[in-house]
Amino acid sequence: MKNSFIEREIWMLTRLGAFQRSGIYNLNVTEKKKREFTDELKIHLNDLIINQYSKVVSEEKHIENIESIIKKSKRFSDFQDVNRVLKKELNFGIAQKLLNLYLKYHWCLGKVELPPHFPVDRILQEKLQLKIIPWTKMEGEKGKEDYLKIIAKAKDKLKDFDCDSIAELELKIFK
Repeated sequence: MKNSFIEREIWMLTRLGAFQRSGIYNLNVTEKKKREFTDELKIHLNDLIINQYSKVVSEEKHIENIESIIKKSKRFSDFQDVNRVLKKELNFGIAQKLLNLYLKYHWCLGKVELPPHFPVDRILQEKLQLKIIPWTKMEGEKGKEDYLKIIAKAKDKLKDFDCDSIAELELKIFK
């Protein structure tokens, strides 16, 4: 029961963190349809965590996993369906926030190995004194490139914060 409770809380915090400012949902979508979408995403994320992140995952594989979340969302953004859940498929920024937040929580609980990245958002960019690129607007290949630039700049700052990884850096910045 305790584990189920923690997993529900992690999923709630992950969803809120990734979706609250994103405006992803179609205006007339029902709560039942939203739940179908988020339940399917949770299953997908759990599969990734169980099958991959129990050991260290390469950056390339991590990017592929972010893109797999975008692909998973396409079914819920079909423009032929008047009952579609999403206005459009998730963009790179929202997908990275979803996966990286989920991994961060599980890593902090000791359930997965060190994540390759951290959840990119405005606060972190400000604290690292980077040019702000809204994560909710990271669309397509340009969005992926912007995300990777932020990751590269964060790596450049590891020594400044006496950290070995950018996942640790993010925790240190937020204390």
